[in-house]
Amino acid sequence: MAPSIPPLRSAIDRTNSKPSPEREPLWRHVLGECLRGLRHERGEKLSETARRAGVSPQYLSEMERGVKEPSSEMIAAVAGALDVTLVDLTLAVAESLRSAQNSTSRGATCSAAYALAA
Repeated sequence: MAPSIPPLRSAIDRTNSKPSPEREPLWRHVLGECLRGLRHERGEKLSETARRAGVSPQYLSEMERGVKEPSSEMIAAVAGALDVTLVDLTLAVAESLRSAQNSTSRGATCSAAYALAA
């Protein structure tokens, strides 16, 4: 005789009527938004920036979409291709994360990074 298998419990607690707090954006997503914003401010195509950074356009696209968790070397290469320092890019990402944390709206913007491109 087969052993009895207990019923699966729902992964979501449906008895809790409180709305869940918004999640803060992931660092890689905000980084990608900043990189894309900087590239657009320069009026560059993905392939142009990727070539100067020494990465494939596909990889840069994945970085910009927050799909990849890039190494510090890759981030530094792309930052250099966009003529920003790693420190300035990191500060812009941190500032965007801070503003997203203090804001009730969904999604972070990277206005600090846009200022770097000017």
